Amino acid sequence: MADMADLSMLELFRIELENYSNLLESGLVDAEKSSDVESIETLMRAAHSIKGAASLLGLDVIVKLAHAMEDVLSAARQGKLRLSSDDIDKLLKGNDIFINLSKVDSASIQGWLAEQGPSIEDLGKIIRSILSPPPVVKDVPEQPPVIKEKEISKPPDVHEIAPKQSDIPVKKDETLKAKPSEKEDESFVRVVSESLNRLMGFAGECLVQAKSAKPFSVSLLKMKDYFMDVYSNLENIYYYTKGKDIPREIQERFGESLKHLDSLLELISGHIVDFELFSRNLEHLADKLYGEAIAIRMRPFSDGLYGFPRMVRDLAKVLGKKVDFQIIGETTKIDRDILEKMESPLTHLLRNALDHGIETPEERLAAGKKEQGLLILEARHSSGMLHITVSDDGRGIDIEKLRSKIVEKGHCAPDIARDLTDEELLNFLFLPGFSTAGDVTEVSGRGVGLDVVLTMVQGVGGSVRVETKKGSGTSFHLQLPLTLSVLKTLLVEIGGETYAIPLARIDFVIVTSQNRLKILEDKQFYTFENENIGIIDAHQVLRLPLIDSDNEDIHIVVISDRINRYGLVVERFLGEKELVVIPLDVRLGKVPNISAGAVLEDGSPVLILDVDDLVRSIDNLLNVGRLKKVGGSRGLKEAKKKHILVVDDSLTVREVERRLLENAGYDVKVAVDGVDGFNTLQLDRFDLVVSDIDMPRMNGIDLVKKIRSDPNLKEIPIIIVSYKERAEDRLKGLEAGANYYLTKSSFHDEGLINAVQDLIGAP
Repeated sequence: MADMADLSMLELFRIELENYSNLLESGLVDAEKSSDVESIETLMRAAHSIKGAASLLGLDVIVKLAHAMEDVLSAARQGKLRLSSDDIDKLLKGNDIFINLSKVDSASIQGWLAEQGPSIEDLGKIIRSILSPPPVVKDVPEQPPVIKEKEISKPPDVHEIAPKQSDIPVKKDETLKAKPSEKEDESFVRVVSESLNRLMGFAGECLVQAKSAKPFSVSLLKMKDYFMDVYSNLENIYYYTKGKDIPREIQERFGESLKHLDSLLELISGHIVDFELFSRNLEHLADKLYGEAIAIRMRPFSDGLYGFPRMVRDLAKVLGKKVDFQIIGETTKIDRDILEKMESPLTHLLRNALDHGIETPEERLAAGKKEQGLLILEARHSSGMLHITVSDDGRGIDIEKLRSKIVEKGHCAPDIARDLTDEELLNFLFLPGFSTAGDVTEVSGRGVGLDVVLTMVQGVGGSVRVETKKGSGTSFHLQLPLTLSVLKTLLVEIGGETYAIPLARIDFVIVTSQNRLKILEDKQFYTFENENIGIIDAHQVLRLPLIDSDNEDIHIVVISDRINRYGLVVERFLGEKELVVIPLDVRLGKVPNISAGAVLEDGSPVLILDVDDLVRSIDNLLNVGRLKKVGGSRGLKEAKKKHILVVDDSLTVREVERRLLENAGYDVKVAVDGVDGFNTLQLDRFDLVVSDIDMPRMNGIDLVKKIRSDPNLKEIPIIIVSYKERAEDRLKGLEAGANYYLTKSSFHDEGLINAVQDLIGAP
């Protein structure tokens, strides 16, 4: 009977299998119409990942099927064959096996595979026959294997924090022998992932609001000081007029007022003390709440290690090698989302270490080493980051062989390759399709693994580096955030606005003077440690209006991806800050150069920059060749800008619309709903109104009607921006008097800016 560790991994495998099978399903259908190399490579990676995950769990029949599909897709990617309609049919039948398997209950997977194994093996042979004339095999049924109704259970859309005790299979004769748990009073529940994410968001907002109470204490102290000044003046007046010819009744009332002021002063002082105590307790409680919410997301590193020891043992036997596999830091806490993403990268790194790094016993003895190689997987916390290391004491990477391979594959000219440092050469290992293996095997050779590692690590805001010494071994160091909910960032100012850049994606920061910048071929660069780093003004990348700057210092944030490194010039550094990450509304789609949002302690919103997107944007600007020089005069401020009012109840949508319009050169104010929007229109002059439809207190349709009925406002152009393209809303909006009706997808295709310019012209 399978233990809970196996069942937990099988459950994760089912979820992963469902995702990859859906990708294969749609991708294979598209490949029948247009089989471009990029789409085929995506499908090959999906089959490769299924193969790796199945191998980790010992599902050999699925490994063989996925390997056959991967070989066919690899040949198609390399142009060795063209997939026909019949070939696609065979591959789809193979994917049907994955789809059906993803629906089987975890406890029933082994039995299902045992029952369906022969037909799956036959199907694998048929798929492999695409590569060569088919051998004689048994006929495979046209329909995929039938799964009995009782064997299928829909995978729950939840993340299991821990299995309930009642779910653990125990033999009858072992029930009484089981040792009592050290924490018998602990119980476990299933939590829907969306609910957990919302809890994290609320806890983060609670912490921000609690810290925002501090300014009120300062305000109360100022009020007390003002009150003391007034009290002192009144007291002086009272004693000055005491002997004067003033009616007794007035003097008595004056004296009574001073007594009341004494009581009021005592009351204010007491309230200030109580408020400070309340503020400290509230912040402490919010910190504890947030800490507990973070703890719920954290799981021990050991939860993601099931199957690795078996995989290393089995693979070492296949390769004829002896390996001592050690795991260090099994209790290290890791964010559950990061832990789930780590399985595939760690599998690739361990398999590469076994195949490429560790030598055979004969080779190790000849080199004066122990015949048993050492392979270490370690996880630890350091400097507020999670560090995962995969290291071996094998043959190491031959730098000169790597240099030759880079030239052979056409990635670099020979004269340039000669001058590359070891670190620069090792970075080529992470290029898609790059491999130093001579032969393609089930273990490695296609250059997929390390690309997957880098993609995952950078996807969560981390970094990876390689250390190697020929004959002594290789280490891969993964630096990751402790959690995806909290991000360590550097706050910078660009165009008068605050932006955040993840610290893990910053190579280094530089403060220098204008005269240290150099120009070559009309492009500016800065030399740092013998490296010429191209620099570009952040205003250009984010399409912000250039402004005059009296700051003589140049502030540079150096960022990079796997290939390029650039210096992003900002106005100034505002310091490091841990931010609670707030994902952007999915309805906005992908906002260029922005990955998420956050709220500072004072309640002001801040956008978190997407480093990979920034590097791509800089590449595009360099290709266009329209770069403006950094430093000196940055342009004249416009004497008068056109004013736009944005009305939306969503903080994220308001902020994105505001920055889009301001980046285009307009002056923008915001309102939280229709009532607030109409009141704002009474206080200032606006050239245009951009409004949402669904809002509390007053919706967008009613706001349009109210504006059109006001003699002073009826001529203002109005754009309605809605989440969905609904015919009835469009009709109602235009009938009410709106000039444009747009969907929020216009944020990323310049539809909003074009509509604004049509109505009121350029800023």
